[in-house]
Amino acid sequence: MEHDDLKIPPVALGTWAWGDTGEAGRGYFGSGLTRADVEAMVDKAHAAGFRLWDTAMVYGMGRAETLLGEVLKRLPRSAYQLATKFTPQAAGSGDHPVADMLERSLARLGTDYIDLYWIHNPGDVVRWTPQLIPLLKSGQVRHVGVSNHNLDEIQLANRLLGEAGFRIEAVQNHYSLLYRGSERAGILDYCRSQGIPFFAYMVLEQGALSGKYSPDHPMPIDSDRAATYNAMLPQLKALTDALSSIGGRLGASAAEVATAWAIAKGTTPIVGVTRPQHVDGLVRASRLKLTRDDIVELEAVADAAGLNTRGWWEREMVV
Repeated sequence: MEHDDLKIPPVALGTWAWGDTGEAGRGYFGSGLTRADVEAMVDKAHAAGFRLWDTAMVYGMGRAETLLGEVLKRLPRSAYQLATKFTPQAAGSGDHPVADMLERSLARLGTDYIDLYWIHNPGDVVRWTPQLIPLLKSGQVRHVGVSNHNLDEIQLANRLLGEAGFRIEAVQNHYSLLYRGSERAGILDYCRSQGIPFFAYMVLEQGALSGKYSPDHPMPIDSDRAATYNAMLPQLKALTDALSSIGGRLGASAAEVATAWAIAKGTTPIVGVTRPQHVDGLVRASRLKLTRDDIVELEAVADAAGLNTRGWWEREMVV
């Protein structure tokens, strides 16, 4: 079935934190979103031309999808694109686990199709990838991608889909100044050679590169990310200072410079938005022009920090 090409924006909007309940100890980010916040974010994003929303069933076990679906109802379906995910580790035991998870996501999101459906983690590429094919043929899924796959797994998934006349149309991996495994493993080069958009998540390392946090102002202690990043904040100071210094020259924040770096590397950052003003920052980031010297400096300072921010759910990309 023929569909419109996937429209790749300069930045995609992430909703991982939308799965938080806002209750102490009940969220990865420790964020407390109000319905008014979310509606304002959607309106602002739409007006700014950011139309691709990335979510997943496992973000709050349905909470993020439900909230996103509710606030997008005010817009015509053609005015935005939805990306969500099949997560093998949360698959049911039925005969069609991918289709079953998709059906539940469609219901929560209030739509009858997904623009971009990801296999969230590889699990078993040979088992899961072919189950995307009937969903593509039915039109319930318009385009497919893979997330957290290494280069061999991406190539294998592409071959399996190719046998049915389809292809991998997007790759989404953790990619930031602190974690460039996909670059070093040749995944970015492969995507460029195949014309596959690469989506970079955790570009801001869950806020650690935003310039908002420091040893004196750590992340919320009741958030899961605090356990990972607060101990790193002293080692990150040189990098956040460099981001802020370049931002000062360009009239931008540290977070905007870190996002602009990812864009300059040829990727589409997926940036989590939890406040309406975050959308304004993404507009500025998408317009920033970093010099080659800026990029070299930031990468050198990041490498000198000597930190590994690979998530517990990820394997090393470089094998």
